[in-house]
Amino acid sequence: MNHQGLDHLAIVVPDTEAALKIWRDTLGFPLLYSEDVNNDTVRLTHLDLGNTHLQLVQPLTPDHPLQAWLAEHGPGLHHFCLKVDNVTEAMSASPVATAPTPHQGTRGKRAVFLDQSAIQGVPVELTGK
Repeated sequence: MNHQGLDHLAIVVPDTEAALKIWRDTLGFPLLYSEDVNNDTVRLTHLDLGNTHLQLVQPLTPDHPLQAWLAEHGPGLHHFCLKVDNVTEAMSASPVATAPTPHQGTRGKRAVFLDQSAIQGVPVELTGK
């Protein structure tokens, strides 16, 4: 699998505005953009950490799978994401299985998660065209 480094670290949050008060206002990370994706079921907000992005992930619908994750874990680190040129090519070249189909990321990118059972339970995402 040919990756180009870290794209972002993702934190699941119940409320983007409350999280921005911490990450943007208190800690000073500049807001880059915010976008509702996957049929407006999740809000992805990117802040600039200097060498990578911090992605705030807010589930927007009551039945979104991340609502259960939040209920179990509370707000916190969810995954890290690596940059790739092409998600479809990365899926077929990956040394471990991936989810069967990519999902929508920000700015028109696509993304897919690697099979956590093959990588000691660590959630890793790939993103690109």
